[in-house]
Amino acid sequence: MSSIAVGEQLSLSTTPTWRRRKRLEEEGVITGYEAIINRRAVGLNLTAFVQISFNMHSDKAADVFESVMRSDPYVLSCHKVTGSADYILQIVAADLDAYGEFVEKVLRNQPGISSIHSSLALREIKDTHRLPIPDS
Repeated sequence: MSSIAVGEQLSLSTTPTWRRRKRLEEEGVITGYEAIINRRAVGLNLTAFVQISFNMHSDKAADVFESVMRSDPYVLSCHKVTGSADYILQIVAADLDAYGEFVEKVLRNQPGISSIHSSLALREIKDTHRLPIPDS
């Protein structure tokens, strides 16, 4: 959104709007800007949510796994979680065959994984990066 459009919504001129945005960037409140790409338009038709459990919980195994997850472009998110799994991943792939290849070549090659449980998305209800900002 341009500084002009933001300023209109906040009843501010362009310069104070630009200054406010710059301050938020410098304070780390705004960490970046990105284009939102329709994944289906680029052939990524499958979304999988994957629960990963480890049979060994060493720092080294976790570091290696997390490094691989960070570097893989098909891993949209990776969270270390509480509960029955150690991690939950969000993966995109072209189709079921491509997802199966990801499981075999990427996940099954990680040392210490004891189980991989996948849930495939049937329909996307909501997907956003917008955060609810409380009134100050």
